[in-house]
Amino acid sequence: MKILKYILMSSLFLSLGSCDTDLNEVVYSDITEDSYSYTDANAAIGIVYANMRSLFGHTNFYMVQETTSDEIVMPANPSGWDDGGIFKTLHLHTWNSENPQLINMWNVFYRGVINSNRLISQLENDQIQLKSDQNKSQYISEMRAARAFFYWLICDNFGDAPLVTNPSTDLPQKTARKDIFKFIEKELKESIPQLSEEKSSKTYGRFNKWAAKTLLANLYLNAEVYSGENRWSDCLKEVNEIIASNKFSLESSYKNNFITNNENSKEIVFAIPFDENKAGGFFVQQFSWHAALRDKRATQSTPWGSGSAMGVSQFIDTYDPSDKRLEDSWLMGQQYALNGTTVLKGSYDKAGQPLIFTKDLPDGLFTGESEGYRQNKFEVKVGARFDLSNDFPFFRYAQVLLIKAECLLRLGQSAEAVKLVNQVRARNFSDEAKAKVTEENLLGNSKYQYGLIKDYKLVDKGNTEVIKYGGLLDELGWEFAWEAQRRRDIIRYGVFTKKSWLSHKPQGNDRITFMIPQAAVDANPNLK
Repeated sequence: MKILKYILMSSLFLSLGSCDTDLNEVVYSDITEDSYSYTDANAAIGIVYANMRSLFGHTNFYMVQETTSDEIVMPANPSGWDDGGIFKTLHLHTWNSENPQLINMWNVFYRGVINSNRLISQLENDQIQLKSDQNKSQYISEMRAARAFFYWLICDNFGDAPLVTNPSTDLPQKTARKDIFKFIEKELKESIPQLSEEKSSKTYGRFNKWAAKTLLANLYLNAEVYSGENRWSDCLKEVNEIIASNKFSLESSYKNNFITNNENSKEIVFAIPFDENKAGGFFVQQFSWHAALRDKRATQSTPWGSGSAMGVSQFIDTYDPSDKRLEDSWLMGQQYALNGTTVLKGSYDKAGQPLIFTKDLPDGLFTGESEGYRQNKFEVKVGARFDLSNDFPFFRYAQVLLIKAECLLRLGQSAEAVKLVNQVRARNFSDEAKAKVTEENLLGNSKYQYGLIKDYKLVDKGNTEVIKYGGLLDELGWEFAWEAQRRRDIIRYGVFTKKSWLSHKPQGNDRITFMIPQAAVDANPNLK
């Protein structure tokens, strides 16, 4: 298919070095896509969900959402991590069409679309055998919802992009962002009535009715960015129905959402499952932790160098010190081996000295090996392998509640919004009074002290405009750090292209989306 060639051309370029140089096609079987009939529908659709695991590397969707934001940075350090400047450009917002992160995102997104298109076609044409208790329209609707998920990521990250719904389409033109938005909305609204309302191990990690509604709510939440028109009332309707289902509730402990084998969390609405043996791809400790931390958890794999992904100090400064999410999200201070007494030590600029993670950074470009708070949100179990077995909670009930709070706030119903925010906050403070915020807090400016940092000091405040609903933006930051939401949130709140932080300063409104990767443009003359 031409479309497959066009979309995944960059993958081909990246893999040619290890391929057989004989380009003549070798046929190993006379069974083709058209003649093959699946005997297990669940196995057939599995490829769409398996592809989602590719989103979470350090050079893909996950860290792009975080390191282009004001929350996380990946600077070079004495152990390396410059990598030709690919991480630096994300922080500075100076990326170009040849950044590998863009190519990687593009390929994962469109592989999801291609496989969804194929499966929808095969289901419609009865090429996938269903058991007597399996509903054809439900499976088609599930794949339409999964395809809408990938198109949401495309719409959010690339804006104008090809909209492909047929498995054999020729090379397409770009479709306007607002039209992709309309397509996603239509797909979800038509699919949701056919989706299962069941919340069980059978639907875990799949698009049931509630996962699809949360996706639609996220689409409406950012509708003004995508289409130029706000949809707060429509967004509110979706989250109200999720809440009314009584299928979900907040975990008593924040950490229960991020532990190893967290599939029993009653808070997770939609997860991308990972398993250290059968479903790898989540290894956040490898690119955030210092190599010495192998002894902290007796892991089977050594983290890379002194690690890189770390908290922007200005973001860390916004936390209330009594908020448990600070320590539950960030690894800080002196580090010890598993026995709790052996002091772990540095290997580079702090060679032989105790490894003590400090908060403040000199800038966003180069740090010492022990500077910057590291990832502590996702549990690294004792004896962990390279790949972790923590499922990634893409949508949580806490997000549903805070989406509702934001809709109410923007619709002028701030008193009810405060109740929802305080409901989410309550589990994170031992002092009940500290857990409560007011309407004034949510409506007021963010606590974030924006501006350029040089040699640990704020040297230029840059744009100092008050952030409308900045108090709620802070709440989103504290609740969802390390969960790939920050870029989207600060775009919606008008921060992304206006404010300075660490070494980042505004680079123009065109940075709200990423350009189509050069490899895709080269493969398709219809794209620019």
